[in-house]
Amino acid sequence: MSERRGTQAEQLAESWLTRQGLSPVGRNFRGAGGELDLIMREGDTLVMLEVRHRSDARHGNAAESITPGKQQRLMRAAELFLLRHPEQRRLSVRFDVVAFDGELKLPPQWLKDAFRP
Repeated sequence: MSERRGTQAEQLAESWLTRQGLSPVGRNFRGAGGELDLIMREGDTLVMLEVRHRSDARHGNAAESITPGKQQRLMRAAELFLLRHPEQRRLSVRFDVVAFDGELKLPPQWLKDAFRP
């Protein structure tokens, strides 16, 4: 996914998730070899979001593109985020995926609790 398309997907996902009741906390947090695209809050849960877009399914759909290695990097980045933001540690943490297949249009596929540490 090009950087421009990635930014568009993240912006679209964030505005859509906000309309679903989540509150933005952060965006594009980099650390420990990984990047958290969006960090949002839903009630007492801190939601770490990976936004994926695949314009064509020749190599699988967007959600399937998150390998176990990618999951590990996201979890390490989340650990670093929580170390740097101790005020967020009282919340439970969930990893979600927002996936766009084909055109960037709503609604995306939203996989809540897509994987666990």
